[in-house]
Amino acid sequence: MRDLQMKVRQEAVETACCGAVPTPRERLFAFGIESLADVELLAVCLGTGIAGVSVLELAGRLLERSGGLSALLSMPVERLLAEPGLGPARVAMLHALRGLVERFHREQLRTGPLLTSSDAVRGFLRSRLGPSQREIFACLFLDSRHRLIRFETLFFGTVDRASVHPREVLRRSLELNAAALILAHNHPSGVAEPSSADIALTCSLAELLRQIDVQLLDHLVVAPGVEVSLAERGLI
Repeated sequence: MRDLQMKVRQEAVETACCGAVPTPRERLFAFGIESLADVELLAVCLGTGIAGVSVLELAGRLLERSGGLSALLSMPVERLLAEPGLGPARVAMLHALRGLVERFHREQLRTGPLLTSSDAVRGFLRSRLGPSQREIFACLFLDSRHRLIRFETLFFGTVDRASVHPREVLRRSLELNAAALILAHNHPSGVAEPSSADIALTCSLAELLRQIDVQLLDHLVVAPGVEVSLAERGLI
């Protein structure tokens, strides 16, 4: 297997050096995932295009119509099946991709200590909360070494606000024997800037949690493609 990988990589590099335009798959092997744009990565996953449409064109159309990669992977099955070029097999593949992304980040959170600025935390929350069209308030319950015990969505609201009951946050913290928490909620409006109500709620919860010896590490406000940390802004 290693010899095959080396051969594919060498062929891809030679293609690029000869002036020929390498395919996204060849560039992935030669230069790594970071060298590919979203449309090229999606094209690799799709594999082939459809009649009269190349795989890159198909990937570009899907991203354009959906509003981006995150929105595409979050689309319900019914909407994906209505897209030209997406049959049941490809729709299943796209949903499986989203599941793998979430599980990848969740596994990272469970196997090591968390930092509030870690890519794993932000990536996990981005995939879980970012695409939602209604407001969701969630908690990451952590042990004394800041490893993930459980992620829970506690409250759901409208596009404008969610009603958060502090006693429920405290109750779940005690039930799970959590030593620390990270709060998160999304702004479906697309603007991740914390509101005055967000800041007030965070300060109130931080004080209440202190009384039961639970540390509030951060509160992240999530919008598609961006997250704002109240801890990094010195608001906790």
